[in-house]
Amino acid sequence: MEEFIAGLPKAELHVHHVGSASPRIVAELAARHPGTVPTDPAELARFFVFEDFPHFIRTYLAVVDLVRTAEDVRLLTYEVARDMAAQNIRYAELTVTPCTSVTDALPVPAFLEALEDARTAAARDLGLELRWIFDIPADFGLPAAELTASAALDHDVPGLVGFGVGGSEVGFPRSMFRDQFDRARAAGLHSVPHAGETTGPETIWDAVLNLGAERVEHGITAVGDPALLAHLAEHGVVLDVCPTSNVALGVVPSLAAHPLPALVAAGVRVTVNTDDPPMFGTDLDREYAIAADLLGLDEAGVADLALAAVDGSFAPDATRAALRAEISAYAARATPPA
Repeated sequence: MEEFIAGLPKAELHVHHVGSASPRIVAELAARHPGTVPTDPAELARFFVFEDFPHFIRTYLAVVDLVRTAEDVRLLTYEVARDMAAQNIRYAELTVTPCTSVTDALPVPAFLEALEDARTAAARDLGLELRWIFDIPADFGLPAAELTASAALDHDVPGLVGFGVGGSEVGFPRSMFRDQFDRARAAGLHSVPHAGETTGPETIWDAVLNLGAERVEHGITAVGDPALLAHLAEHGVVLDVCPTSNVALGVVPSLAAHPLPALVAAGVRVTVNTDDPPMFGTDLDREYAIAADLLGLDEAGVADLALAAVDGSFAPDATRAALRAEISAYAARATPPA
């Protein structure tokens, strides 16, 4: 199974831009900008052990602070793409949070140009198609929401497909960002908010009813509300689930207790993703192996998971068709009929 997953062409839909920086990338950025983030690999490993969700947010923002120049953005983005391509990821929607990196020294146009330079290079050099979901960090409130909306809507951003909100859920109802989401959706962007990770089903209802969520990042607490599960299944709202992340942040007590099987049993569409892979000591191959174990899947079932990610993506039709064909051809070669 591990060999099958490693060779399987894949798409990833819930993965954060800065949160995908490997220890190698973080150490290089920390060497450029000495401060609170260690450069020693062993110290970095300890740095990425989280007590709870607020501690994770503080650590995450310490890494965000290392991305200060356009060259930092290019390095981070391209090297993240290199790590993805090594796992046979062909298409990824990176969640990008412009307002935590944009400064007077790194204005929005320079930030966007660096992203596009790296996106173009990743397609050319690595065969990886990157797209962006611009994300409001809820903890920073409405000013951050406005900056995020401006970056998305007042500039030409070729790879932009979605608009989201992340960060803390407690104290930040998703509906407080309805105006920004309404404008983003009117401009043709897809709604992809985080909800139902650290709070209950009410936050998912809020995201679906007030933000028009087409996919929900995490959404695992939906399992506690049968009416919500039925609504998600009926309307085809996809949950982008990240099992290891949920355990690492104490959202669920163990992988064995993860609600992924219950979500699938309720008919909810799910995709499997990493969230912030190096910070949680995982990668997409490992998440697929975990899902296969939780769901009792064989190789054909794992290939179906990969197809579900393609179908849940906002990729162009041609990209989806090509990647579906590649996955199906790979599965047919790897699992010949009995």
